[in-house]
Amino acid sequence: MNAAGREILAGNTRAAARLMRDLDDEIPAAIRTLKQLYRHTGRAYILGVTGAPGAGKSTLVNRITTRLRKRGKSVGIVAIDPTSPYSGGAILGDRIRMQEHALDEGVFIKSLATRGHLGGLSRSTIDIVNVMDAMGKEIILIETVGVGQDEVEIVKVAHTNLVLVVPGLGDDIQAIKAGILEIADIFVINKADRDGADKAMREIETMVSMSSFKEGEWKPPVLSAVAATDKGTVELLEAVDRHQEYIYREGNLSRYRREKARVELVEILKTRLIEKAVADLDAHGLLDPLLADMANKRKDPYSISEKVVNHSFAFHFLNGGRKKSIKGKGSPR
Repeated sequence: MNAAGREILAGNTRAAARLMRDLDDEIPAAIRTLKQLYRHTGRAYILGVTGAPGAGKSTLVNRITTRLRKRGKSVGIVAIDPTSPYSGGAILGDRIRMQEHALDEGVFIKSLATRGHLGGLSRSTIDIVNVMDAMGKEIILIETVGVGQDEVEIVKVAHTNLVLVVPGLGDDIQAIKAGILEIADIFVINKADRDGADKAMREIETMVSMSSFKEGEWKPPVLSAVAATDKGTVELLEAVDRHQEYIYREGNLSRYRREKARVELVEILKTRLIEKAVADLDAHGLLDPLLADMANKRKDPYSISEKVVNHSFAFHFLNGGRKKSIKGKGSPR
């Protein structure tokens, strides 16, 4: 274990912040440290908070954090923010709303920019969660950027997913039934003091009742809250506790861990294989000609990508790892 890894395992927040920054910037040394830390992860409980922009996610995360700290829990917060068009970094709106926890040593807040990554999460979210896990945070909250119906990646990472719906913002059952609502473990009608809250609750309860659940399966409850005044937070955390008990049952937890492991591996493979494919094409002088062929409609990207995968990777493995020129027989050229 290198020095940075030892410091993080000891709970050193500065060392953790440095590693998170380097991971987000894809510094190779940071990946080496994360490799050493990985065996020390898997202890934290991960709570996802998602919903459309304006649903009150940051305010609710702030209230939940306060309640968890009163329980004596150490908390990590990963706040996925929109990307600044000027710096490429996160627009730190979430930190502004969480100022009361800024000086609390039991709370670690990390803002991440999406950097164009779809699905509500940042590319390095899982890495950052693993660092917080290794440094001993008991509960990690992931607040997504709020991209609407397509914001479903959170379900792959969190143990419990809260989906916030706000009356009067177009989040009725017809608008989002096919997307974001399907990932919820707990529905939260936030800003429930607004007109239309009862209607929104009835619609979601109807949707849940129309879904089929096997015996023993978790049935998502529909709760109301007013995060701005802390109303409903206690009841919400009680529901989270019940879902945690459900997740920790034998079979459920192992199934979750396998799925999370699959997501981690697939995400890393996608990044590495894409980088390798592009590097191979560029190294053999094929990238620019192929792009020119595509631009002039002489070749399509689907056929090119199929040949790249077949010849750049399949032959490499079939030949025991021996390098084979992409210019050989049947190359993309």
